[in-house]
Amino acid sequence: MTREIRFGDFVREIGIEQQELSFNAIAPVIRQDDDGKDLPHRPARLKIRPIDTYHLVKPYVQVRLVEQVRAVVPLAVYLALFQLLILKQNVTDSWVITGGLLAVIVGLMLFMEGLKVGLMPFGQSIGSSLPAKSSLAVVLFVVFLLGIGVTFAEPAIGALKAAGSIVRPEGAPYLYALLNDWAEVLVLVVGVGVGLAAVLGTIRFLFGWSLKPFIYLTLTPLIALTAYIAFDPELSKTLGLAWDSGAVTTGPVTVPLVLALGIGISAAAGKGHSSLSGFGIVTLASLFPIIAVQGLALYVASVESPEQILRAAAEVTGADSTPWHANTPVAEIIAGVRAIVPLVLFLVLIMTLLLKERIRQRNIIAYGISLCVIGMILFNLGLSYGLAKLGSQSGGLVPAAFSSHEFVSASPLYGYALGMIIAVLFAWLLGFGATLAEPALNALGMTVEDLTNGAFRKSMLMYSVSFGVGCGIAVGVLKIVFDVPIAWLLIPGYGVAAVLTALSSEEFVNVAWDSA
Repeated sequence: MTREIRFGDFVREIGIEQQELSFNAIAPVIRQDDDGKDLPHRPARLKIRPIDTYHLVKPYVQVRLVEQVRAVVPLAVYLALFQLLILKQNVTDSWVITGGLLAVIVGLMLFMEGLKVGLMPFGQSIGSSLPAKSSLAVVLFVVFLLGIGVTFAEPAIGALKAAGSIVRPEGAPYLYALLNDWAEVLVLVVGVGVGLAAVLGTIRFLFGWSLKPFIYLTLTPLIALTAYIAFDPELSKTLGLAWDSGAVTTGPVTVPLVLALGIGISAAAGKGHSSLSGFGIVTLASLFPIIAVQGLALYVASVESPEQILRAAAEVTGADSTPWHANTPVAEIIAGVRAIVPLVLFLVLIMTLLLKERIRQRNIIAYGISLCVIGMILFNLGLSYGLAKLGSQSGGLVPAAFSSHEFVSASPLYGYALGMIIAVLFAWLLGFGATLAEPALNALGMTVEDLTNGAFRKSMLMYSVSFGVGCGIAVGVLKIVFDVPIAWLLIPGYGVAAVLTALSSEEFVNVAWDSA
């Protein structure tokens, strides 16, 4: 719990004598030149000891650090205890994992603080100025470019492209083609989907339209394409990629910027019915890329047959084209810089060249953006060498609970029914805990709480979303174990979501869909 400290109370608390401080800080120092004439007065600098600096910074850091510790540490402890007590296996590389977890905690703290004081105010400022100083066509064009830009900047997009190296062409030819031969086109198509979603979301803000019709009009072709592709034995293997593309485009870079832009435009247009009217643009930014990837998959299937893809894959030489920095900390540093810096440069160009405005509070915004970059780098490093490493360790051993495992002696460790319950429960708790540590959800929760003046608390939103993610990942484990077609889960699930959308109020619809 924070408290406001007055200046006099502060100096007494950190041990500085107030009379001495006031004299040193305010009383002029009389200086004379060689002729005995007084020189201009200049106050002496206030000298603060290292211990004073510590007491000054401690309340600021402590509140922010404790929040991230509560989100990350329980998840890590759960993974470690599950592996030790339930799966009866030691945690390897424990010191590396511990260092990674510390990096995740510090990275999240810096990233969230940077968003709050730098990136999001910058986006809101542009969003509020665009409608007032530019024509509708210019506003929509800028928003479209921003949608494409944030897609290329998302770190998860790089991970999606990297997944192409583990797909075997003989097992899923069209999926292999999309992630390898068509990889750059795939990212561009996803970016166009995000850009179009941002354009429609902006039009909705400017005219005060409800989000519900947009959801229905988007879900109709989305479900129809999913059902059509599901009946093709080869194309159906691309459904997972298409739907996951909607998830990776709404990560820690896209969500804060798109939210800030939408809230700024909504406030400037004055068409919103409530403080939550600015939400909904992230929803469209997650649904449109799914349709875009499905359309690309259909196009690839129309111009290439599985046999042609297999022949092309066989002709590829065995030369290793992996960059020198892959699988090293340098890759995480590059990803962190690449995620933030190009977007900031783009926003600066819009502010200075298009809007012809000075950037207000430049030092504060620069400070916030620097925290975002450093935080993103630390978070990526910690995720790769901490949480992800620990999660892959535990997750790779989970099947030993109900089936034989080559690295676990005496497996299966439990009977089939009990082992399956343990695996599903593990997945649910993992999804629940990991979602609490998600930067994008933290940014969304923080924005919702600010806009509702605390009526819709960040904790309530985060726990409800985490519950849903836990259920989704548990169902996903069952899908993998029993080889359930993904369309059987998606179509009924989104059908229920459409019914709930019709029954809910506009404010809850906006926040709920953006939470996904």
